[in-house]
Amino acid sequence: MTTPVRDLPLLLLGEGSDPASERGVDCPGELPPASDPALVERARAAKAALGDQVFVLGHHYQRDEVIQFADVTGDSFKLAQQAAARPEAPYIVFCGVHFMAESADILTAPHQKVILPDLGAGCSMADMATFDQVEECWDVLEDAGVAGDVVPVTYMNSSADIKGFVGRHGGVVCTSSNAKRALDWAYSKGKKVLFLPDQHLGRNTAVLEMGFSLDDCVVYSPHRREGGLTRDQLRDARMILWRGHCSVHGRFSKESVDDVRARVPGVNVLVHPECRHEVVTAADQIGSTEYIIKTIEAAEPGTSWAVGTELNLVRRLANAHPDKNVMFLDKTVCYCSTMNRIDLPHLVWSLESLVRGEVENVITVYDDTARNARAALDQMLALP
Repeated sequence: MTTPVRDLPLLLLGEGSDPASERGVDCPGELPPASDPALVERARAAKAALGDQVFVLGHHYQRDEVIQFADVTGDSFKLAQQAAARPEAPYIVFCGVHFMAESADILTAPHQKVILPDLGAGCSMADMATFDQVEECWDVLEDAGVAGDVVPVTYMNSSADIKGFVGRHGGVVCTSSNAKRALDWAYSKGKKVLFLPDQHLGRNTAVLEMGFSLDDCVVYSPHRREGGLTRDQLRDARMILWRGHCSVHGRFSKESVDDVRARVPGVNVLVHPECRHEVVTAADQIGSTEYIIKTIEAAEPGTSWAVGTELNLVRRLANAHPDKNVMFLDKTVCYCSTMNRIDLPHLVWSLESLVRGEVENVITVYDDTARNARAALDQMLALP
């Protein structure tokens, strides 16, 4: 059996940066210190007192101290579906980020309340596309005479406002698992797609799975006049990508792949499709969070895996599979800083508040937005 390589040099959080990283993907500051052990018992006691009244959801990128209290773990859409499948639980505590809790509120019954333990737990990618910016983009497409040919597709990692915009314009939501199916459907309805908000997932799906060329794709920047594109570029493009990215997956580079291959003989490089195009083309396998988990679970003992996704998940996989050499793809340790705002103190506060009859941090999507967003989500569920 191959001896695991665990002592790889790392740039510690807050003590270094990689100048090759995509803008906005630095990891400044430090994570909060480990929670007081007494909080574990308080969380157990509060959850036991609430019984079937509460259903706790934990995203794969959450800390272990939080995941241990989750009734279900998964990616964002799976968790929202699980919440909707538990109508007997009036309180859904969502240990994830804001857009995930919004999706759960859209899909759950009216009597259920979705709670986000820390309202500061947002998503930098989702924040890269605001409602006003996307409305302005649509105006640009109309002025260029192409809006009638465009079907909007938004990644699950977007706000309820953006999902509502897409639903209102006859589009669809997608996940990293079904992006190709969503795009196939969109191209059966129109000639072009506006893909929001992650340019990398859109580009990787179009080029690697649908046979598009890189020249078929243009990038619309909400911070430049008319997106930084000419009308001819908009007319010629098949895929109009929003200039957004994940702050974790966007930091992996081709150099990361080359470096780990040089250091670890026979390593398998497994990355998320939110990574940059040059990274996924250099990797051995590409897939969603659920795909990554299943691949590591099914891997042969003694094999080595460099995984390009959030560090909490990579560490959890490494600990769960000590017979395999599972490592983080990059030398620079980078957590999802907003996901990590959901810690044990916030979870305990949410649960103990419910025990006292106080419902804090309820996430509510306005009816009109929810209705349009639900249309886009339902269209995704109806994909062949």
